[in-house]
Amino acid sequence: MSYSYAILARALLPEITVVAGALLVLAYDLIFGRRYSLNERTSAALWIGATALVAALIDTVSVGPLGPVYGNTLMLDQLAVATRIGVLGLALITLGVAAGAKNPRHPAEYVAIILFATTGFTLMAASNHLLIAFVALELASLSLYILTGFDKERRESAEAALKYFLFGGMATAFLLFGFSLIYGVTGELDLSRISIVLTHTGMSPLLTLALVMVLVAFGFKAAAAPFHLWAPDAYQGAPTPSAALIASASKLAGFTLFLRLLWPGLGALAGDVSVAGNSGGWLTIVALLAGASLLLGNFAALAQTNIRRLLAYSAIAHTGVMLLGVIAAGAAGAGPLFYYLATYGVATAGAFGVIAVLESNGGCQKITDLAGLSRRSPLLAGCLTIFILSLAGIPPLAGFFGKFAVFAAALKLGGVAGPAGWLTMLAIALSAVALYYYLIVLKQALVAAPNSESSSPIRVPTGAALTLLVSAGIIIALGLFPSLLLGIF
Repeated sequence: MSYSYAILARALLPEITVVAGALLVLAYDLIFGRRYSLNERTSAALWIGATALVAALIDTVSVGPLGPVYGNTLMLDQLAVATRIGVLGLALITLGVAAGAKNPRHPAEYVAIILFATTGFTLMAASNHLLIAFVALELASLSLYILTGFDKERRESAEAALKYFLFGGMATAFLLFGFSLIYGVTGELDLSRISIVLTHTGMSPLLTLALVMVLVAFGFKAAAAPFHLWAPDAYQGAPTPSAALIASASKLAGFTLFLRLLWPGLGALAGDVSVAGNSGGWLTIVALLAGASLLLGNFAALAQTNIRRLLAYSAIAHTGVMLLGVIAAGAAGAGPLFYYLATYGVATAGAFGVIAVLESNGGCQKITDLAGLSRRSPLLAGCLTIFILSLAGIPPLAGFFGKFAVFAAALKLGGVAGPAGWLTMLAIALSAVALYYYLIVLKQALVAAPNSESSSPIRVPTGAALTLLVSAGIIIALGLFPSLLLGIF
């Protein structure tokens, strides 16, 4: 094992770059920014933040996979590197969304906190140690709580932040208690060593309690039913770029962390869901969370009239498919789940980017506020169509192949007759329900006539337009050439 600080600094070069960018944003605004207008300060903060993220992307690619680092506390394998690249890319899209949204009152602080959250996400991707995982998760979580309540002029933002913080704090307590029990039983914090110990000891009552607590915390963090109650309020009340970050990069990093925790770390306690009647271990709990999320998310989305709450319940339904990918990862690897998470993140962040531009041009809360979008801005309508159809899983967009890859991997676990097969069939059937409420959104944007009060053309800022076009291009390209991502694994 190597404990060289030089190797550690090299491994953490992307995180160091992002943190340096956050500090530079704050320093520039403090020293030079006060003499400029709010628009100029926002533009400068976004440019500095974007430059730091691009530099971190270059660092990530140049460092590449290193394997175990610093006594196995970090694991820089293909999954960690791919997740880092995905998280940094989604954070860039978030800054592009912010370019089309209303300017925050304190732009430097806002961008800096986005960068701090991104640092937590990238650390989560590489964590191979319970303490590192917990610190990274809390760095990201605390940043997201602040970002959710950043709009102090809106009561909904404060309410959303409070609910998010209370639920998140409870989830943190469950997670830390679960980790402490795992440490107490195994005497180890390193995931690979925990796996070795559990292979010999097997399940025990304390480990069962620890698994339940960890999975409850995971359910809160991932907004899986029935632990989803914070998500609709957070999506509705948070500033639009904050909601985009929560819905995209947060999910990608969180699922990567728990995938590494559950399979390499606790894989000995997974059980078997390929045959009906077998003891499932933690896979049984994950399967129940997946089924509940699919049912509640899809049917609750049907009743929504607020576009943000519809995306929130849609996210809960997508969490069900992601959990199905977690189940299949034991046999199929992380490729299908990562592809689904990355493409879902781009599509969702892009949809919030469209909402951000509409809000800065008069408001967009109800689905009916999208009426006549194709006439007011063909660019926004075209990009929204690509994002929504991808979320619905329509070929040849990336969302279709993401669902196909996850479903195919799950069906290999005992076929249609096994529990994983039943869950897959449920997910496929509920995709028709999802298609219905997604088409309601597109009907308003593409078919309905514009409201008389809001029929003027929409001006799309250059940064936001570029972000939306790039995001739409990524969705199309990854749908046509899925091996660009899956080939990594």
